[in-house]
Amino acid sequence: MSFDVIVIGSGFGGSVTALRLAEKGYRVGVLEAGRRFDAATLPATSWRLRDFLWAPRLGLKGIQRIHLLRGERGTRVLVLAGAGVGGGSLVYANTLYEPLDPFFADPQWASITDWKAELAGHYDQARRMLGAVVNPTVTPADAVMRRIAERMGVAGTFRLAPVGVYFGEDGVDPYFGGAGPARRGCVECGACMTGCRYGAKNMLTENYLYLAERAGAQVYAECTVTRVRPLPSGGYEVLAGRTGSPHRRRTFTARQVVLAAGTYGTQRLLHRLRADGTLPRLSPRLGALTRTNSEALVGFERDSVEGERLNEGLAITSSFHPDDETHVEPVRYGAGSNAMALLRTLLVDGGGSRLRGFARELAAHPRRVLRLLDVRRWSERSLIALVMQAKDNSITVRRTRWGLRAARGHGEPNPTWIPAAHEAVRLGAEEIGGVPMGTWLDLFDIPTTAHFLGGCAIGDSPRTGVIDAYHRVYGHEGLHVVDGSAVSANLGVNPSLTITAQAERALSFWPNAGDPDPRPPLGSPYVRIEAVAPRSPAVPPDAPAALGTPGE
Repeated sequence: MSFDVIVIGSGFGGSVTALRLAEKGYRVGVLEAGRRFDAATLPATSWRLRDFLWAPRLGLKGIQRIHLLRGERGTRVLVLAGAGVGGGSLVYANTLYEPLDPFFADPQWASITDWKAELAGHYDQARRMLGAVVNPTVTPADAVMRRIAERMGVAGTFRLAPVGVYFGEDGVDPYFGGAGPARRGCVECGACMTGCRYGAKNMLTENYLYLAERAGAQVYAECTVTRVRPLPSGGYEVLAGRTGSPHRRRTFTARQVVLAAGTYGTQRLLHRLRADGTLPRLSPRLGALTRTNSEALVGFERDSVEGERLNEGLAITSSFHPDDETHVEPVRYGAGSNAMALLRTLLVDGGGSRLRGFARELAAHPRRVLRLLDVRRWSERSLIALVMQAKDNSITVRRTRWGLRAARGHGEPNPTWIPAAHEAVRLGAEEIGGVPMGTWLDLFDIPTTAHFLGGCAIGDSPRTGVIDAYHRVYGHEGLHVVDGSAVSANLGVNPSLTITAQAERALSFWPNAGDPDPRPPLGSPYVRIEAVAPRSPAVPPDAPAALGTPGE
């Protein structure tokens, strides 16, 4: 099967790529390792493992990937990511924040251009396409978070979250003049992260990817790419196998290939291709500046199954900043989705042996550990605190015979615990009459991140980055990276809007099919150029903002 462009992955970067290149007249094929889901096949709860967890060798092809990145102490991390047609949008919590100024001024890329100015219009476009609105409902969880912020002396930083959710009337979606499928307004059930079964969540299958397929892009689900090989005549051969059945192989060819498999997937593929000599000229910076968004997942919960439900509303509804670098959000699962409770344990501070700290907590509060065995209505009586920081820390990811491994990177050490996060959840526990919680992996200094980023950073040359400022891979004409691995600094906020905005910017510079390329040759100094208007836009320039109006 031959295309002008093959896109590997259908998340925020891949879906933008598919739509914008289809609009510009390219024949686009999208290869996605995960399944195609609809409202009937998304998991009803997180206990429906076949549809929730990703482990294709076990026959599980769900929407939630979990990777443990091993390495030296202080660099290991548990990575949560998405799977399926629509990528991370199936499992993410809808939040669409723009990062603060330190992201745009990070030394890795600040010397190339004024990123805040260049990306401003693309953030606006991304918000419009993803239907960003302000969460209209103050939930019981938000009331708790506001009181925590007050007690930490930062009440003025509390805000309701910008989210990609349709709050409109049930029926035909007004999206771009009714072009989209029928929708149901949000019922605020809290089940966003197990996949919205009501059509209210603005997943990529409702906007970018939906429009890309209408414009002619072809999506191949359950298609896992194993190799990308340059052809002597130019272009690339892409080998793929049926997910879970690798012996069922397909071969695709394309003039250009866009890697958008998510940070873990894109890095794993590029490391493999460099190691086996397929892509020998990849930058030595591959894997450097891999970011975890300086992140921690902690929480607090009530023992009693009775009382006020804490999971009303969306998966994430608000946030506050305990300091200039730290961002805290309340996160919840819908009723019945209690599987993640198996990861939790007593909260133990870092700075020493956390196993000894756990033993002390166990001796002091033995009944608390026994209560961990009770996961009944956990999602209704608990709140997860997602804590992110805009700090300049990183790890370096390398390929070994045992797979990807992490080592210490540039900047501060990656945090294995965040004191402000622990303070926040202890205060939260006091507010609800409950107990603070960490995860079992915390006891081994292994933090959890839902926002694994970087490793293919933008640089002004192959000595400083893997890709140039147009997202082209140094050393290999026709190869591009457009996903979270191209995010070159910690954001301190949820990354989906930024990945989308960066993708919008990168694709805006592509020529229409058959036209001269306005970008300078690969390896040349960066030149700021004008965007190229698509020949056949799928979205009219004067189209209304997508999907709902509350709080705009």
